[in-house]
Amino acid sequence: MSKIHFVGGEKGGVGKSVLARLLAQYHIDRGLPFSAFDSDRSHGALLRFYGDFSRPLVLEDFTSADQIMETAMESDRDILVDLAAQTSQPLHRWIEQNDLLAMAQSMQIPVCFWHVLDDGADGIHLLDALFERYGNAAAYVVVKNHGRGKDFSAFDASPVQARARQLGAAGLDLPELHAATMRKIDHAGTSLWAATQNGQPGLGLMDRQRVRVWSNRVYQQFDRLSPALFSATTEAT
Repeated sequence: MSKIHFVGGEKGGVGKSVLARLLAQYHIDRGLPFSAFDSDRSHGALLRFYGDFSRPLVLEDFTSADQIMETAMESDRDILVDLAAQTSQPLHRWIEQNDLLAMAQSMQIPVCFWHVLDDGADGIHLLDALFERYGNAAAYVVVKNHGRGKDFSAFDASPVQARARQLGAAGLDLPELHAATMRKIDHAGTSLWAATQNGQPGLGLMDRQRVRVWSNRVYQQFDRLSPALFSATTEAT
């Protein structure tokens, strides 16, 4: 079956697109079928780094947003949607005016929200609002981005964390990648796979090793979540 993954957090700069890139590379490396949509009109990371698998998305335009469900219906695959900052309102409007979650449930297409947190208060409040809006109608993965925060104790002690457990939300810790290495990857305009290969301009031996270690740590957590959240088939498309 297809599964729809909304990768967001609403705030800018919390690492949503980094997570989306990791998810895309994970699907490629594991041979999992997927399609990706990028809603960032100014500097879409999926379109830049994974253009062969991605297409632009304008959530304010229902015809564009409808591609998400239409693609999910074409064949069994994971649908990755990288949500730019400040896109929650048009996304929620599209979901609610189409009663999308009920439609997806009737078609046996699970919907999952990946919510990326830094260690600030805003992310916690936004996650609480997401839970309040959709409750048990969707699945959730709460991602603590340690590249954007060092102390998540406020979230861990919050009623929102308790609500996450009640809703069966999965948890994921996104480790920090050395900032200079990430800058080199971005300036090179390369995929995460290419960043681990010999001869990649601008990336040295230890840069490539850091990317491998970082990716493997995240992959171990993705493996733990699969197949509960990802497409179970490994048949390439």
